[in-house]
Amino acid sequence: MRVGLDCANGSTWMMAKNIFETLGAEVTVTGNTPNGLNINDGVGSTHIENLRKLVLDNRLDIGFAFDGDADRCIAVDEEGRIIDGDLILYIYGKYMKDRDKLANNTVVTTVMSNFGLYKAFDRIGINYEKTDVGDKYVYECMRRNGHLLGGEQSGHIIFSKYAATGDGLLTAIKLMQAMLAQKQPLSVLAAPVKIYPQLLKNIRVGDKNAVLANEAVLEAAKEAEEMLAGNGRILLRKSGTEPVVRVMAEAPSDEECRKAVDHIITAIKQEGLAL
Repeated sequence: MRVGLDCANGSTWMMAKNIFETLGAEVTVTGNTPNGLNINDGVGSTHIENLRKLVLDNRLDIGFAFDGDADRCIAVDEEGRIIDGDLILYIYGKYMKDRDKLANNTVVTTVMSNFGLYKAFDRIGINYEKTDVGDKYVYECMRRNGHLLGGEQSGHIIFSKYAATGDGLLTAIKLMQAMLAQKQPLSVLAAPVKIYPQLLKNIRVGDKNAVLANEAVLEAAKEAEEMLAGNGRILLRKSGTEPVVRVMAEAPSDEECRKAVDHIITAIKQEGLAL
């Protein structure tokens, strides 16, 4: 396998290439020249365009980008498509289910996972749980209920048989395992998941809890969800650090997302809750 790695000038800069070469891959590396100041600086999983270019320019089979401390991993398939945490959860979750290895037939996600992931899970009969954003909440749910696979869209993937936190190198190796065992390119394994357009708007408010408890706002959210007719979803979340409520919609089109989000934001403003 021809593998590209973007090490983010971080903690995998020395190990990743050696590990993949030991496993028999032909490796092309970038982001492996740390100087103490350039960690995550235009490289790594938060700048995935670099890995995408590396894969396409060198006609690689797959690419993996880590973040600085390597608890995250985002992949790129042979066609240059970005394979984020949601798609990794689908690919490896299905791989485990097909081999009767998926404990409780359940994958743990966060509320920010894409609606398209859940639709894909429904089609193949995989159950899922949703936690608050944060891999610590994912792991708490996994530990409490005995689940083996969970993670976040951002690329924090937890394989609880091996680790209690996200591990980017482990994620990359497990994804390669699924590819090689099924003798399929990553593009084919990810194809069943149709990622829905997503729109997220932040609105500054005086009292976040008051917004989330306001009857008119909740009714507007219900109406917005009804507008999507079961083919999308609405999410209202308060920021943990700012005087902000986040209004998110996922739907088959950008226009449907915009209408749903604006409908809720209008209600927040009409109730005098916006700053």
